[in-house]
Amino acid sequence: MSIHEIEAKARELRQLQQLIEEATAEAEAIKDQIKAHMGSAEELRAGEYKITWKLVTSSRLDSKALKAAAPELVERFTKTTTTRRFCVA
Repeated sequence: MSIHEIEAKARELRQLQQLIEEATAEAEAIKDQIKAHMGSAEELRAGEYKITWKLVTSSRLDSKALKAAAPELVERFTKTTTTRRFCVA
């Protein structure tokens, strides 16, 4: 591929990424409108659609507290990886 072709591809990529960002923002706004309508309800039926908005409980490791309490344990079980990051600036 020539530099001009790469430049065109990079431009196209940035345009597509912008479209994705705009569509994501629009989808989030629609979700927020539906949630506002639902209030505290966990389920809503709208024609063929069943919409749920339920509480989910999860347990996560508090890495800051673990590092403070047992830094040697954190170091022992910390795994370092190397990856390549792709970025168009």
